[in-house]
Amino acid sequence: MQKTHPGGARYTTDVRVRWSDLDAYGHVNNARALTLLEEARVDWLFTEATRRGATALTGGMVVSRLSIHYKRSITFGPPVSISMGVVELKSVSTTIDYIVTAEDQVAITATTQLVPVDPVNWRPRRWDAAERAFLNEYLAV
Repeated sequence: MQKTHPGGARYTTDVRVRWSDLDAYGHVNNARALTLLEEARVDWLFTEATRRGATALTGGMVVSRLSIHYKRSITFGPPVSISMGVVELKSVSTTIDYIVTAEDQVAITATTQLVPVDPVNWRPRRWDAAERAFLNEYLAV
């Protein structure tokens, strides 16, 4: 298991807030905030990782743990910026942290623990060499 210390590369992407993400009070519904995290994670772990040769990340992965802290409301308007990094990398899981910024203010901090799974039997599997190398680049050290 590798644990973190301050530092390490981060991946940042913008995610558009949709009108359908808003609740009756005019801000992003708490459940829809998870969708914003998911869209950012897909951009990073599917699109960017595949472009860089870690193609097995798209084969199957599940969220085994989630923690989210709402700091301020997100309203309809400019896209939110979501920064992600790896805070823990184990042989069969990794923990990703998120910082969601809306209008230059931190709105959400969150973590997800991800487990890679075999797409045939959906049982946990170990990271392959390309996946581990990709994730290590973002591991805070």
